[in-house]
Amino acid sequence: MLSLPLLVALIGVALFFDFLNGLHDAANSIATVVSTRVLKPQWAVLWAAFFNFAAFAVFGLNVANTIGKGIIDAHVIDATVIFGALMGAISWNVITWVLGIPSSSTHALIGGLLGAGIAKAGLHAVVWHGVIATVVAIFTSPAVGLVIALLLVLAVAWSSIRLTPLAVDRRFRKLQLVSAALYSLGHGGSDAQKTMGIISVLLYSQGLLGKEFHVPFWVVIACQAAIALGTMSGGWRIVHTMGSKITRLTPAQGFCAETGGAITLFMAILGGVPVSSTHTITGAIVGVGAARRVSAVRWNVASNIVVAWFLTLPAAGLIGAGIYGVTRLVTG
Repeated sequence: MLSLPLLVALIGVALFFDFLNGLHDAANSIATVVSTRVLKPQWAVLWAAFFNFAAFAVFGLNVANTIGKGIIDAHVIDATVIFGALMGAISWNVITWVLGIPSSSTHALIGGLLGAGIAKAGLHAVVWHGVIATVVAIFTSPAVGLVIALLLVLAVAWSSIRLTPLAVDRRFRKLQLVSAALYSLGHGGSDAQKTMGIISVLLYSQGLLGKEFHVPFWVVIACQAAIALGTMSGGWRIVHTMGSKITRLTPAQGFCAETGGAITLFMAILGGVPVSSTHTITGAIVGVGAARRVSAVRWNVASNIVVAWFLTLPAAGLIGAGIYGVTRLVTG
């Protein structure tokens, strides 16, 4: 049983990860609305942060439950496993943030949890159906985002066929505020729930939740607030990568990318699948760029991002396992 100061400190580390998640993934919510100059960066992060926080009032806690008991057996998890998982995820997030690479905070956390959990109890601790669903989502979420964004581009083209380019631009500058809000809602509903699951399974491991695993309301509010504060702090290196390096976007294309990403996230949240908001919006941005012409997408930048996707789970897992091992040695 952890002492109260250690428990509070570990919860603080988890909330710090949540803050970094918002900082790291701010680009996902605001890159398109900033790159199309619909909102100035400082207003864009405030807009995104508000809807990040408000997400708890819209969605259930399916993703939090998946993270809490659907990746590593909840009975195996203890404070040392949680610390290894969080530090593995935080380390990888910081590395990719410094390099300006939009990797997945979701998969960094899952990788860290897998690494620390396997280091403690071996492969039998893994909840394979949850892990397999997550790995499948690595490939399907960007593809779904891409296809939905392409269909939206087609629908927008048909609906705007009699409008002048200036009229189209004016219409979608307003509509992009809605699409950015929807995407930020999905981002808050998806990503904050991962930290909720981690904190809740930590409390469960300490016998503080009774016999049944659940997510306390104070954990929900704390996690939503932490990710919103992180989003307000911005992640400008990644905003530049997502908003302009992959492809140049018009307001109409930004609307299609954000809406396609939001729809994909909403479906995943309802299904309890911890998908990556980074993967989703990247696929949608590539889709709207390719709809214009294939050469409009800077495929070298997109390919570097894909490489980071594949590296995230094993890299965060190795770091998490290493930190778990060192912590065990130090604490005995």
